[in-house]
Amino acid sequence: MLLFGAHTWRGESGTRYRFKSVLTKGGLPPEGIGGIYIFIRRRWVFFLEPLYVGKAHDLRSRLLGHEKWPRAFWYYGATERHVSEPIRDEIDRRRVEEDLIHGLRPRMNDVEIPKAGHDAKAHGAQLRRWFGLSMAQKSQASGTTSASA
Repeated sequence: MLLFGAHTWRGESGTRYRFKSVLTKGGLPPEGIGGIYIFIRRRWVFFLEPLYVGKAHDLRSRLLGHEKWPRAFWYYGATERHVSEPIRDEIDRRRVEEDLIHGLRPRMNDVEIPKAGHDAKAHGAQLRRWFGLSMAQKSQASGTTSASA
């Protein structure tokens, strides 16, 4: 079970979460067990790339009919699913999911989950730095003049 056994994933907080690899229906947990799952792309045997992180109240039913699995499998080359140990509380599942999404940055998670209210301002400032926009350029582009520019 060296290749497809247990694996730990680290969240943004540095906390390690233990997962097991699930390759068949028989490996899924029984009905009614909630937790976190990750779609994985295995590259060069030992290099694992997380593609999608999600949470579910019932892991078995969620993974058997997940709407993103066909795209993960055919388009991104997902090879396996990792399932966490049972997490019974919805608040804990949400906290662990957010921590893993921020730490792993999987490409199929569409929506960035904000950590706090100040993230929107930081995100806008980061975009301006990336594209080389200053506030003066922005106001000139919109047709207004700025006294502070």
